[in-house]
Amino acid sequence: MKNVGQQMSSGALSGLTSTMVLQPFDLLKTRLQQGDSAYHRNMSVFRTARDVLESNGMLGLWRGTAPSLLRNVPGVALYMTGLTQLRSLMASSHYFTVPTTTPTRTNTTHAGSVLPKLTNTGNLLAGATTRVGVGFLLNPLTVLKARFESNMYTYQSISGALVSIVRSGPTELLRGVTAASMRDAPYAGIFVVFYEGFKRNASLIFAPTSNTQSSIVHSASAASAGALATLATHPFDVIKTKLQVRTESQYQGFVSTVRTIWKTLISSSTGVSVAISTELLFGCREKY
Repeated sequence: MKNVGQQMSSGALSGLTSTMVLQPFDLLKTRLQQGDSAYHRNMSVFRTARDVLESNGMLGLWRGTAPSLLRNVPGVALYMTGLTQLRSLMASSHYFTVPTTTPTRTNTTHAGSVLPKLTNTGNLLAGATTRVGVGFLLNPLTVLKARFESNMYTYQSISGALVSIVRSGPTELLRGVTAASMRDAPYAGIFVVFYEGFKRNASLIFAPTSNTQSSIVHSASAASAGALATLATHPFDVIKTKLQVRTESQYQGFVSTVRTIWKTLISSSTGVSVAISTELLFGCREKY
């Protein structure tokens, strides 16, 4: 359990910074995902942003920042710390370590990662287990965050919103957790595997010789891995959002929500493939 305090503080700072900067995109993503296919046909990112600006001004794009911070600051801190600690634990087993003549714990070059070196299987298991666990633990705050970002609720305070959700019972607190897990498990695994792969190959091509160059390689690798992981898991993010913000009977369970989305696509689209890409694959950005 080395450097837990440093890992927690670094993760918390990362969650704080990214949430403050990217909250408008999270809000727009929620607004676009909460509607049905008719909504998607008539709306776009720019039109949604314009409507928010006209109704609430520039600060309207940052609606839900407080609950987002409440969710993401501890979420990123727990995820990064848990991932590093779990990878360190798994690195002690020969089942998950990469056979190499160089040190496997850390790499002393500029291109190296502070994470232990694991096999792809180890990366998948570590990423998926940690993210699903953190997501399950903080799911009530995820529900709170989504509803503040939505325009379907008129919560006046975080405390009042939490009381309302808690009074609705355990089912409401865990609303959308299945879809979130089905998104988070593959997302985390895919991200870690592609991140390590991109970083390794980029380092071989560009051979970073300074901390600045190494940071650029790491950032580009993370962005590329995040984009691929988002594309692969975005449909489950749409399902999660609908489950957490819609209250109609057809959105009361995972299966019924998927069925409702599918029926809406079939009945309202001239082409199933076009409808699926619009309804399930469209979004602004994936945030932890």
